[in-house]
Amino acid sequence: MKRLFYGILFPLFVASGGVFAIEWPSKDATLISNFGESYMGNPMLGDIFSAKDALGAIEKGEIIFTRGVSAPASRFTSPLGVTAVIDHGDGLLSIYSRAGKLLNGERNQVNAGETIAEAGTSGWSGESGFRLSIFDRHDRRWVNPSFVIPGLPDTRPPSIRSVRLKGGDGRMFDLASARSVRQGSYAIIVHAVDPGADSGTALAPARIICSVNGVETGAIAFDAFSARDGVLMMFSNGLVPVFQIYSNAPAVEVCEVFLSRGRVTLEIIVQDAAAVTASGVSQSNVSNSRRAVYSLSVE
Repeated sequence: MKRLFYGILFPLFVASGGVFAIEWPSKDATLISNFGESYMGNPMLGDIFSAKDALGAIEKGEIIFTRGVSAPASRFTSPLGVTAVIDHGDGLLSIYSRAGKLLNGERNQVNAGETIAEAGTSGWSGESGFRLSIFDRHDRRWVNPSFVIPGLPDTRPPSIRSVRLKGGDGRMFDLASARSVRQGSYAIIVHAVDPGADSGTALAPARIICSVNGVETGAIAFDAFSARDGVLMMFSNGLVPVFQIYSNAPAVEVCEVFLSRGRVTLEIIVQDAAAVTASGVSQSNVSNSRRAVYSLSVE
């Protein structure tokens, strides 16, 4: 696994001179919703998989919590349904929910790939599968599983569906048709999706980068969401509340720029997890990046 420091990935599980093995959670699992995806104006805090077979631990550890379909003192089903939590050490937890029957009990040691539950439809799920979330108790943050579990072969680049400027008065300018704007400050609103390994899905990308006249002015990274005083935060030129980023759902606010009079070239680069190296360094020239360039007259 990897520990994240505001958009930069570092190896976390290293012992005896080697890195511990990380396993795909289920042999037949298909990723249908992912970390950072907009859901009713809020970001997803884990990955949702469609699956029918059993699911296994992504890394060795100890099962520290299990939960059945409903709490003993409640008549209501938990949104998470059947749940198991594995402690991997150093404060890192993997959380498996919306599953079926548990096949491994609490306080049991498990190895990477060892079966812990059946796929199911418990909790708030619409089809057989499960949800995987990763939480770092040490840094109080939810971690994107795409930077932890091994990815499937993926050569499909993200898609940029729209790029808009939002003025201080709330007025929107779609850059697909706008040719000129007034001088001033604008939020850059981008709607981008990633088909992943399956063209039938529309996942959240891993990173969106904005440049004005060749100078990077802002970026948003979907690698972790931090909890600060009861507010969920994410990295976008510093930590900012997620409600600000997701206020224009399904699009996200990448950054704010000041556009001065004259000709302006605005460039947007969208990357998926396959286009970001293990060190967290962006690669704009790889196939899993999508680039869009717009020219504007600023009056």
